[in-house]
Amino acid sequence: MTEIITHPLAVNGKDPRNLRGDPITQERYYSRDWMEREWDHLWTRIWHIAGRENELPEPGDYIVHDFMHESVIIARQPDGSLKGFYNACGHRAQKLVRGNGSQDSWTCAYHGWVWGLDGSLLDACDRDDFPQGDPVGKVRLIEVRVDTWGGFVWYTMDNEAPPLLKYLEPIPDIHRNFPLEKLVRILRVRVELNCNWKFSTDNFNESYHTRTAHPQVPPIIDQDHFTSRYEMFPNGHARIIQMGRPSLRDRLPEGVPHPFDDQLRAWDIDPARYATFEEKVMRGWHDLKEAKRKLGPERGYGHFAQLTDEEMTESPFGVVFPNIAFGANAEGMGFFRWEPHPDDPEKCFFDLWEFAYPAKNSYRGRLTQTTLEMKEAELDFRVYTGPEAVADLSDRVVFQDWGLSPGQQAGWRSRGYQEPYLAAQETRVRRFHEVLHDYLAGKPPGR
Repeated sequence: MTEIITHPLAVNGKDPRNLRGDPITQERYYSRDWMEREWDHLWTRIWHIAGRENELPEPGDYIVHDFMHESVIIARQPDGSLKGFYNACGHRAQKLVRGNGSQDSWTCAYHGWVWGLDGSLLDACDRDDFPQGDPVGKVRLIEVRVDTWGGFVWYTMDNEAPPLLKYLEPIPDIHRNFPLEKLVRILRVRVELNCNWKFSTDNFNESYHTRTAHPQVPPIIDQDHFTSRYEMFPNGHARIIQMGRPSLRDRLPEGVPHPFDDQLRAWDIDPARYATFEEKVMRGWHDLKEAKRKLGPERGYGHFAQLTDEEMTESPFGVVFPNIAFGANAEGMGFFRWEPHPDDPEKCFFDLWEFAYPAKNSYRGRLTQTTLEMKEAELDFRVYTGPEAVADLSDRVVFQDWGLSPGQQAGWRSRGYQEPYLAAQETRVRRFHEVLHDYLAGKPPGR
């Protein structure tokens, strides 16, 4: 039997009795009033991901995160620490930098004020011409709180927000066996979509749509609701743990090569050793755990030694409230982030990042057909005008989600909209909206 570890903070994410039953009204998906309330009470109070720690290896390196109408700079300091600031000159608010870079100071393009990496003003033109006194030594950039976890650089605009690890609880503890800071980001795509950002949170908080929208998944990952484990956590985060084996109720036509065979062969297991499909799925699933534990370290996966049996093969997928999702598996991680458009509540930006551990020169996820080179990827920005705009990503599961987004936005606008009639396995969808309501009411969980 595979080892099952359930965190003490987890509650059953398939039991609607763990919900208040808040309605999911349609205007939240297109209302500008909702958009403004979300800015005031949600986005300015959570922790955001600005980038990866490995983007800031040396003092003077900085990254910029533009979010709606706000912009934040995070810079590596001479002592190795990180500091973050609003990207606005302390003189008359001109944006200081555009895009990532490396400098020992920042000079405002408008009036030439020079700012140090620590936010202090180093120099200004005509320092003797200020009635209130020389600004050097007096004026500083406005700081934001910065922290790191999982190899990611995080920041918050809220001085009263809980510490990052408390905000993320229990996500860091659940992933303590994974050296996420060693991951290489081998794919980095940002797509502008014509839908509200909450489409993705709703979508990633349930797998009920998978059998219809993603028929390629069940032959690889068992997403049956009766074999999966659903979890919800106090701060609004949630996850599902699905078996890293084919579903027994989804059979490919006779004679069609089965993708699970490739997974077995990759770890020196002959699929022909099993007499029946059922034996291959169930016995092969356990054999795969044993083979990866035995062969992983010599193939460069040193961290396999610290993984549990569940972590070795299963497919966990977590949502970090309100707009991040990732599935950390033994060999890599799929990561997704979605952010609102600055002006239009019916648009958003979707980030698709693929990560792998640098054990070999290339990597291919178990749900994809494309092999990616083991190197840090450059940003690839797209505007979704239809499937043709992302055709080269058609082997990604989110390709099909993107295709559903215009129809979903149209449905939210329709007079035919009804209160969602949710299955038990969609419990996490309503839980997300309940936590959203708490934020908008000025009562974020944990505060």
